[in-house]
Amino acid sequence: MTSVSQLFMHLMQAEAAADGSFPVWFTAVYVVGFIAAVTIGSLAWYNSKRPPGWEGQERPDWLPDVEKDRDSSES
Repeated sequence: MTSVSQLFMHLMQAEAAADGSFPVWFTAVYVVGFIAAVTIGSLAWYNSKRPPGWEGQERPDWLPDVEKDRDSSES
């Protein structure tokens, strides 16, 4: 383990031992991270090529258009 992760684990264990409950902030970080990952993943999926069977589907109105570079896709 790196020293940062060891410090984080030590702080988490110390807080849990202090009051006997799991820290709420720790759960909140995971919830916010999960929501961010799903949002970013959805944007990336909708802006990518469609998988087989989804080629003709319409893009949602709320999704922004992302311009692709032609030079980077040819390499």
